Amino acid sequence: MSEGHTPVMLAEVLQALALRDGALYVDGTFGGGGYTRAVLAAADCRVLGVDRDPDAIARGAAFAAGSHGRLNLVRGRYSEMESLLAQTGEAGADGVMLDLGVSSFQLDEAARGFSFRNDGPLDMRMSRDGSSAADLVNTADEKTLAEIIARLGEERYARGVARAIVAARPLTRTHELAEVVAKALGPAAARHPIHPATRTFQALRLHVNDELGELERGLAAAERVLKPKGRLAVVSFHSLEDRIVKRFLIARSGAAPRASRHAPEKKSLYPHTFRLLASRPGVPTAAELALNPRSRSARLRAAERTSIPAAA
Repeated sequence: MSEGHTPVMLAEVLQALALRDGALYVDGTFGGGGYTRAVLAAADCRVLGVDRDPDAIARGAAFAAGSHGRLNLVRGRYSEMESLLAQTGEAGADGVMLDLGVSSFQLDEAARGFSFRNDGPLDMRMSRDGSSAADLVNTADEKTLAEIIARLGEERYARGVARAIVAARPLTRTHELAEVVAKALGPAAARHPIHPATRTFQALRLHVNDELGELERGLAAAERVLKPKGRLAVVSFHSLEDRIVKRFLIARSGAAPRASRHAPEKKSLYPHTFRLLASRPGVPTAAELALNPRSRSARLRAAERTSIPAAA
């Protein structure tokens, strides 16, 4: 079932979760099921697998059917984990794992439109419903497109890219958009360490799926559902995601970072609902990088839930 998808920092995630028999874990981004399969193999526990992508749910159906009741697989957003747990009669969880971003399955299937490596429709919808990337690039005004590409893609030349997109409309295919972006960047494209369209595609995908908003809501949901001593493990793949996770856990674990070591300690405005398991994020080992180049930008942050109630 998980062929073609390699879970990143799998051993480190399992260690962070502190797996134990009889526990219940939430895999909020089920995807190819790699993390869930490893969790169920490591302990006599149960998993609630959540994914908004109907294809992921369909791929995992046989796995769930053969799990002898240990895997409950549901379609939904991980920000909804509180209500999804309640629907199964559970009041809380002993661990939550989130593997952010797009899955290998989504990237490799041209028809999903997440990647420009293979030409496909300009879609990018994880849930397969709602507005697509084509809807966005063909209807948004130049200013809105520039703001999205600059903020979510961190593209220095966002205004020029947006101008070129508007001039080339309508755009319906991934190769069309990639060519427009590369041409718009011109000589600047040669200075990109990655394909010149990468940042624009990232921005459109994040916007279409509201991934950063989902992350903020999902972290708050995990805070509410985790039992005392429950563990949260989050794997992110770019700075925008990692920054949100870092700030959330710092705010919920004690003092905010100081401007300098001489500055007075700033007290958090939030209850101390988490204890950080490490001060720095985990990164893939050299061996993993050699086997799975897609893991190169991954960061793992993990924390343990305290007994202090979440803020209302």
